[in-house]
Amino acid sequence: MNTQNLTLWISNQGLPTETAHLIALLLAMIALLAVAIGTNFLTCVLIRHLLYPIIRHSKTQWDDMLIEHRVLLRCSHLTPAIALHLLAPSVFSSNPELAAFLKILVNAYFVIILLLVIDGVLNFLRDAWETAPVGKRYPAKSFTQAAKLVINLIGFIFILAALLDKSPVVFFSGLGAITAILLLIFKDAILGLVAGFQLSVDNMVMVGDWIEMPGRGANGNVIDVSLTTVKVQNWDKTITTIPTYVLISESFKNWRGMSDTGARRIKRSIIIDLNSIRFLDSKLLDRLRNIRLLANYLDGKIADLEHYNTAAQVDPSDSVNARRLTNIGTFRAYCLAYVSQHPKIHQEMTLMVRQLPPTETGLPLEIYAFTNDTEWVTYEGIQSDFFDHLLSALPEFELQAYQHPTGRDFAKIGSVATPAAE
Repeated sequence: MNTQNLTLWISNQGLPTETAHLIALLLAMIALLAVAIGTNFLTCVLIRHLLYPIIRHSKTQWDDMLIEHRVLLRCSHLTPAIALHLLAPSVFSSNPELAAFLKILVNAYFVIILLLVIDGVLNFLRDAWETAPVGKRYPAKSFTQAAKLVINLIGFIFILAALLDKSPVVFFSGLGAITAILLLIFKDAILGLVAGFQLSVDNMVMVGDWIEMPGRGANGNVIDVSLTTVKVQNWDKTITTIPTYVLISESFKNWRGMSDTGARRIKRSIIIDLNSIRFLDSKLLDRLRNIRLLANYLDGKIADLEHYNTAAQVDPSDSVNARRLTNIGTFRAYCLAYVSQHPKIHQEMTLMVRQLPPTETGLPLEIYAFTNDTEWVTYEGIQSDFFDHLLSALPEFELQAYQHPTGRDFAKIGSVATPAAE
């Protein structure tokens, strides 16, 4: 039935023709609206009660994401547009202007629903990609956001073309004239798009990485990489947001290599007071022989020195010409032996104890090693245990750690000097 037949039927009931025509148009609109709502409701019921149970009981997991992102439900909103598109021309055949207007609205509605469906599909594809092992190394969020930006821009042009009843080609041909404006409006998005591609392709940053960027106040784990921003949760639980293109234009440190190797570096020094460094005498040597970790070192070193001094015909007590053991050298050997035998030290990576150039504060003795546990709390505990022990062992070698004088030191000097003055 169309509005013309409906008007005739109503006018036969005794109403004026104009009034009957208005009532017929109103009833036709209500009927079309009811059909649209009914088809949408019926489609939703079929999806919820027929397709959803099949998806939930399937063995695969990826199809559950179709429910999570409402892809099928969004598709159900296409049925009203299809119904109106098919019925409106015949219902309003006697009112071509109204039929044309409804066609414009239906076309715009169809494009909007299609954009929502594409948005859901892109979200579904992104989640399906990121649940795969490769998705953890190459997150797809920036790519899907870029695709959404382009698709929504094209969709906006189609909506505008539908509302103005123009060909989309007219609007696409005019894009060149407003390119400069678009570049200005979407500057961050375009820069972020290029940077996001480079970050993903070069595998520079991914979610879960620990990055350090002092210039931007970032030092923590990456929790999100999007088209325009990268979010970093700092160790104090604050969130730092960095523009994506900044990670390309500025330098930053990524600690992922440490996590991948399973080792974390210790690089810390003990500052030895230069006044405490000396040759070993027999008394100190006898005491150090009782240290288990030094037994093999001292036996081999003493034999080596005796052989050299004998060959060179040098008196072993000659401090200048003879080779002699020192307390700093022996302590360095002890540090190396102590660190090497620790079960938390990575034995396949660089391990050494070295002297750095002396300074006005003393002689730095640096421990350079790698732990086999990268977890922060455990790492700090291992490092602290090392230096707790080594600093406490210094007096056994008659060495002292350097420390700037404190108020207590000056007070002791004053207490000693005062009686002497009296």
